[in-house]
Amino acid sequence: MWTSGLIAAFGGPFAGFLWIGAGRLAVISLIAVTAASIAICYAGFPVLPGMDLAAVGRYSGFGLMIVWAAIVAPLARRFKPDKWYAQGVPVFVMAFYATVVAGFIVRTFLFQSFSTPAGSMVPTLLEGDYFFAAKYAYGYSRYSDPFGLMTFDGRVWGAEPRRGDVVVFKFPPDPSIDYIKRVVGLPGEKIQMIEGVLHINGVPVGLEDIGPYASEDSQTGRLQRETLPNGVSYSVVNLTDDAVGDNTRVFEVPGGHYFMLGDNRDNSSDSRFTVGFVPYENLEGKVVRLYWNSSGVDYAARQVVNRAAAN
Repeated sequence: MWTSGLIAAFGGPFAGFLWIGAGRLAVISLIAVTAASIAICYAGFPVLPGMDLAAVGRYSGFGLMIVWAAIVAPLARRFKPDKWYAQGVPVFVMAFYATVVAGFIVRTFLFQSFSTPAGSMVPTLLEGDYFFAAKYAYGYSRYSDPFGLMTFDGRVWGAEPRRGDVVVFKFPPDPSIDYIKRVVGLPGEKIQMIEGVLHINGVPVGLEDIGPYASEDSQTGRLQRETLPNGVSYSVVNLTDDAVGDNTRVFEVPGGHYFMLGDNRDNSSDSRFTVGFVPYENLEGKVVRLYWNSSGVDYAARQVVNRAAAN
């Protein structure tokens, strides 16, 4: 009985149930634990002063070890460990591959976690934000697989992004780098910035001043609300009226490509500069939900990222 508890504690309920010969319970527990993990992360973690997510993870992990052992060990006497898989090597191999396969399925086809390393998407995303991107939103390409196992060209089960979507994509000059920007220009359109105002096919988008903006690192400017032709509305930051990206040439978006901008307009490397036009194939997912901020910044009001685009 104690052996079953130890295996469940260190290998999880899937390994524990395999060890005692409860194959069905092992499969059910794997599905349940995976679903519960996604649900808990999707709901988000509370931000408390001085809270260390790594420490919380360690303590939670220790608590789960006790829970797994308490669930599996009492059931050991109800099953006979006479199945072919109720042995050391099969348990280890199956538990290892089940974890790998579950991780591959979730991160490739459902949700993948990303973090914001800089402030180019302020005020929508702040530095230190952790969020989920929906991998199924635009179908799948070779860049949907974070493990590099898929090598096909093009995209399958694809859906085109809507104007205003906040997306994660592979940096065209170096696909090993992930970028996070907002889609503002669609294939075939002409995009230009004139005096800090976004123009689509020669027509300025709606831009309304909201009030002053001040960041934690003492940057100041104006907070503005930008409204795209499809009605998607969001806040952008204007730090200065004479930034290098405030007046640009006309960009003609090629077919199968998109034009991206950061919401922090004067502090963003986007399609106006080195990013260029982003191929449809490079899209990884649609940013959907924040679940943590490593700097302790409250994210409750910003948790649903593409709220405007979803309406």
